[in-house]
Order: sequence, then structure tokens, then C-alpha cells
Amino acid sequence: MSPEGPSLRRELGVFGAMMMGLGSILGTGVFVAVGIAAGMAGPGILLAIPVAALLALCNALSSAQLAANHPVSGGTYEYGYRYLHPALGFTAGWAFLLAKSASAATAVLGFAGYLLHALGVGRTWLVPVAVAAALSLTGVVLGGIRRSHTVNVTIVSVTILALLVFVLGGLSPLREAGTQHFLPFLPTGEEGGSGPLPSLLQATALMFVAYTGYGRIATLGEEVREPERTIPRAIVLTLLVSAALYVGVGVVAVGTVGPEFLARATAGEAAPLEVVAETFSVPGAGPLVALGAITAMLGVSLNLLLGLSRVLLAMGRRGDMPGLVARLDASGTSPRWAVLAVGLLVAGLALVGSVETTWSFSAFTVLLYYAVTNLSALQLTARERLFPRVFPWAGLGGCLFLAFWVDRTIWVTGLLLLGAGLLWHGFRRRS
Repeated sequence: MSPEGPSLRRELGVFGAMMMGLGSILGTGVFVAVGIAAGMAGPGILLAIPVAALLALCNALSSAQLAANHPVSGGTYEYGYRYLHPALGFTAGWAFLLAKSASAATAVLGFAGYLLHALGVGRTWLVPVAVAAALSLTGVVLGGIRRSHTVNVTIVSVTILALLVFVLGGLSPLREAGTQHFLPFLPTGEEGGSGPLPSLLQATALMFVAYTGYGRIATLGEEVREPERTIPRAIVLTLLVSAALYVGVGVVAVGTVGPEFLARATAGEAAPLEVVAETFSVPGAGPLVALGAITAMLGVSLNLLLGLSRVLLAMGRRGDMPGLVARLDASGTSPRWAVLAVGLLVAGLALVGSVETTWSFSAFTVLLYYAVTNLSALQLTARERLFPRVFPWAGLGGCLFLAFWVDRTIWVTGLLLLGAGLLWHGFRRRS
């Protein structure tokens, strides 16, 4: 099925698509969310990481087969329309805009936190630097997918190097610390805590968001060569590489300094891995991790702006958003007005100034988004399916279950915003 209106050029292969996925995953989740989740679940985050990865795998396989059968910009927004109902398609698109705008705001705040900590500057400049980063990256994305891809490959390469240095540099202090930081493995519920199971589920919900960058490959489906072959391979490879790095970083970070120290570093400096690396005896580990974090946050923000603009483009094509956002530039490589709109939205959300709030809000809305993804995958015919139906069923149940373990204030706010979006959708359709 061809999208309505002019199409974007197909320029990405397996490697380029995988690097786009890694650029979206290896950022806020590993450099910031690990600290947030450790503050909730303690060492139990080491269980939350693989559980979240398994749920992400189910969602990844659903996304892969949907994108292979329907390779246009928009991701689950388009799948909901094609396989379910216009209202569910809109809900997915609206949830994606809310979730990933909040994720992008978390990323630019994380970038600002690591940069300011590396420079020895206080948090006073956190929000202004984050807003400036969002606006600057918007300018890069306006240049189209080819320029964005080149920048992304460079960023991801530096990020992976920094994470490997962090893991290898932490092995010696990890052996010296022994098991002291891993016990008790789950919170006991004392001192006003939530208890072991609620804490673990909330941490799993937050860590799930850290893996969802693979969805960027699906939302860029219109710009991928040979989508039926490229998209599934790129998504699975992206998830395998990122999961291995997440586990390694989680074990080293928690085992060397403990979850409480990690959580305090996240809340205080928004630069937890850099603070941990500074305790290692490896010369230059702290600055290198800071550089990797800074580039990673830029990479995540870049990829989120790309994905957000493509979903907004798709919504504009269908009339769910103003038609202006469906216009491409003269070269046919960038939806210019959509990019500008999401850039300003992310810059506005960065004014919140709290990575915990923006990331938790992203967790709730993205879980609902992927619930629609899995529901759409269940509608595929036997001929269209690439993987067994057990994966979308597991993904659907897992997403709906975890969504409501996020902080109550967050999910109530999310439901209200989704309801407001549906009212807008109904008004647009009637008019």
C-alpha cells in the first residue's frame, strides 16, 4: 500500500537501519533510566532488564512483521488504521507523539546533565542547555535522512566504545565489592517503600521504554531499501546488541557502587554512569563515559525527532493533523513543517526539568502504543505472518499489565491526554 501524497526516498540498508535503532536505544535508557529504575527496585533492576528485554522482543517481532508488510512512515499509527479501526490508529499515533516527545525531552535533559557535570557547572543551566540542544538537533533533522544517518553512525560508534570502557573498567572494582551491593536483591517495603513486586514491575515498565528504539526502524519503513528483508533483520540485531550492553552496564553499575548511590547520582546530577566511572581506577574513564553519554543523548534525540516527525507526517496525510505537517521540502527528503513542530514540542517539554517525570510519562504512553502494535499484528493473515502468534499475544498482555504499574499520577494524566486527543480526532472527522 502506498502512502497518500509524495513518498520519501529509500536510502537505508540493514546496517544503516540497525544503527538508527541503536542510536535510539543506546542513550537515555542506559545513561539515565538505569539510575531511575535502580532507585525503585534496587538490585532487582538486574531482573527488570532481561524481563523488559523479553517483552521488547515480542513487540519487536510484531513491529517487524507489520513493517515488512506495510512499509510506510507512521509505524503503529498506520497499522492501527489498516488492520484495526481509525480510532485505534489515531490513539497509537497520539500516544506515540506523547511518549516519544517525553522521551526526547528526557534525552536532551540527560545530555545537558552529563555536559554540565563534565564541565563542572551547576544544574542552573540544565533547562536552557536542554532546550538549545533540542532546537539545534531540529536543524540537523531538517536536512533529511542521509545527513541524519551520517551523524548517527558517528554518534553510535562513540557511544558503544564508551559503554565497553565502562563495563571493562568496572570489572576490577566489581570483583572487589563482591556481593554486598546485590543484597537484599529486592526492596523489602520498609521505610515507606512499595514492596518487592510493585517496585520490580514499575522498574520493568521504565526499562521497557529503554529498548523501544527499535521501533524507529519501523517508523522509517518508507525510507528503507527492501523492507521485507531489511526491517526484521535490523530490528532483531538491534535488540540483541542493546540487550547485551544493558545487562553488562547494569551489573557493573549496581555491583560497584550500589543502587542507592546510583539513584542519588541520577536525581542530583542526571549523570549517573559518569559519577560511577569516576570511582574506577582506570585513567580517563569518567571523561570518556561522559563523552559517550553526551553523544548518545544527541543520537537518541536525533532519532526521536526523526521518528516523531514521520508519525506527524503520516497523521497529516490522513487529516488527523493539520495538512501543513504533511508537506515535504523541495528535494522530497524531509517533512519540514512536521520536523519544526516536534522540535518545538520537545523543547517545550524540556522545560519540565525532571528526567524522572518525563521518563515515567513516556513509559505509560509507549506501553499503550505497543499494545496497539501487538493487537494489529494479531490481525495478520497466515501468509503475512513472519513469526508465531504467541509473540503478539505475549506483547499485548505484557504491555497492558505493566502500563498501570507506573505512578498513578502519571497514568491518570496520560489517560486524560489520550482522551483529549480522541475528542480532537472525532471533531476533525466530523468537520
